Amino acid sequence: MQKVNHTLHIGCHLSSAGGFLAMGKAAVKLDADVFAFFTRNPRGGRAKPLDLDDVRAFSSYREEHGIGTLVAHAPYTMNACAAKEGLRAFAREAMADDLARLENIPNTLYNFHPGSHVQQGTEKGIELIAELLNEVLSPSQKTLVLLETMAGKGTEIGRSFEELAAIIDRVNCKEKLGVCLDTCHIWDAGYDIVDDLDGVLDKFDRVIGLSHLHAIHLNDSLNVRAARKDRHARIGEGELGLQALTRVIRHPKLRHLPFILETPNDDAGYAREIAMLRECAD
Repeated sequence: MQKVNHTLHIGCHLSSAGGFLAMGKAAVKLDADVFAFFTRNPRGGRAKPLDLDDVRAFSSYREEHGIGTLVAHAPYTMNACAAKEGLRAFAREAMADDLARLENIPNTLYNFHPGSHVQQGTEKGIELIAELLNEVLSPSQKTLVLLETMAGKGTEIGRSFEELAAIIDRVNCKEKLGVCLDTCHIWDAGYDIVDDLDGVLDKFDRVIGLSHLHAIHLNDSLNVRAARKDRHARIGEGELGLQALTRVIRHPKLRHLPFILETPNDDAGYAREIAMLRECAD
């Protein structure tokens, strides 16, 4: 198959059970030129040993088919600011192990949920996340680590741009740290990307800096703005709507980024959304 040059870089989460080459073939079948995957079971546990033959085969396939940035996602159970030291130790070990493995897979971003402070307070949570990142990040690593914008349910850290900026400010290897913006999450956190996308992006630029934004999770939301609930909807079937999300993918400050769908879909549903969004992006 001939390499396709897409103007919109879009894909979805794919199962890593069959390895990297299988994910690459699944992405091409969906007309995705980027994709995301979990580094291990999303609910935690040990990662499978890395099959370097599979990685090499994928690298050739990736080049042949024009697959761009990959977004590796840490397990949901990883809480960098947990109240219990044992849980923070798991987060530290899992992130260090994931990053060591990803050194074998170029042009991959590593995305994680900053964590929940569990009644320790936001400031303490921010300090603990930055402390973990300072222990794990290295100036020599190839992989960029991304803090994800969060909806603000419970005691989540990352519900505001200011909270993410506070983490970045405390991290030594700032050049290895960035942000993944989730459209559902920031809407649920209160940012009006339907009627004031430019204003939201201007605020992001002032508080964090758009140079730190490296990926977007493109999701509609079942909730009204500022609900702080984090319930994703299919594109065009939620409170954000297709028109607003089309403005996101077309925005000159965003359109070069990888867009990852995390909508409640099967493969056929993802293929429909990818085709629809490619048409909207043109």
